[in-house]
Amino acid sequence: MSVGEQTTRSAVTLPAELTDWLQANADQLDSTPELASEVVPRLAGAGLFAVGVPQELGGSGGATIDAIDAIAAVAEYSVTAAFVFWGQRTFIEYLLQSPNEAMRARWIGPLMRGEFAGATGLSNAMKFLSGIESLQITATPNEQGWQLDGSLAWITNLRKEGFIAAAAVNSAGELPPAVVAFVSDGAGVTRSPDLELMALRGSNTAAVKIEGVQIGEGEVLHPNARAWLPGVRPSFLGLQCGLSIGLARASLRAAHSLSTAMRGPLLERIVGQQVALEDLVTQLKDGVADGRFKTAAAPMFRLRIALAESVQQAVMLELQASGGRAYLVDRDRSFARRWRESAFIPIVTPSLTQLQVELAKHAAA
Repeated sequence: MSVGEQTTRSAVTLPAELTDWLQANADQLDSTPELASEVVPRLAGAGLFAVGVPQELGGSGGATIDAIDAIAAVAEYSVTAAFVFWGQRTFIEYLLQSPNEAMRARWIGPLMRGEFAGATGLSNAMKFLSGIESLQITATPNEQGWQLDGSLAWITNLRKEGFIAAAAVNSAGELPPAVVAFVSDGAGVTRSPDLELMALRGSNTAAVKIEGVQIGEGEVLHPNARAWLPGVRPSFLGLQCGLSIGLARASLRAAHSLSTAMRGPLLERIVGQQVALEDLVTQLKDGVADGRFKTAAAPMFRLRIALAESVQQAVMLELQASGGRAYLVDRDRSFARRWRESAFIPIVTPSLTQLQVELAKHAAA
């Protein structure tokens, strides 16, 4: 086995039935919404939503870093499918870290089995935590609990067949901002048509409007967003980094295969980038596993930026290794898809620009 193959092997082996389906449909998942309804059931059927979930809760055991590996493995074939995977598995992570045991008991099984879609909805909350954006939903206390009003402009995995979404909400009273959930069939929840994305069209990404939505204690993930979100953020970002890891591995593996016969400077650069990527993966997994990122956000922000930059370098190396063939659509459509997928990595919340602003604040402090 060559160095290039050794350094880009995923730590997770996906079922052949799933990889065959992803390989056959990756371009369609990227360019159209026609297969959007199939992604969650197929990932669930492969047991992927149970990765990193304790066995006593019905999962397959392991830890969050195992779920990062699984998302990366899927992203090697389709970032669209991996993006959906990230949304579903991140909501499951919220349940694992929530003190609301009744909510966890009610929802974790259906979500692991893919009977319902889980949408993170906390991109706005992560911006709020960094002082970048105000919360977009208000919770007004009433006799039944709270009434929610507001909107979220961009959420992934809003599956038309049914979803539950998390959101941080501003209290109209004196209570601190909280993190709550709402379901698609709740009165007052309106999903927009799919957003007109340039890629990842099969990810059920849309906006949602919330008007007079009623929730109770059973839908509160945590009553204090400011206290809870820093502890959840490493999982949110770590799982998200699986997109970058898988996409970079796929591009570098393709570039390595194309360049092996040359045995020149380009191949050396590709192998060097593969080694550097896996070093970043090790740093990420170590930090998530030992919990250091819960109190030290800056190192994780730097890793997120470095992994995104690794993606850009990987697709550029694949382009250079391919040469003019990359521009011929009848030769290899995978490169064109990976090029489009790579354009999403720097802008997914928190974007690289937002992270760089945060790091500047840390440096100034």
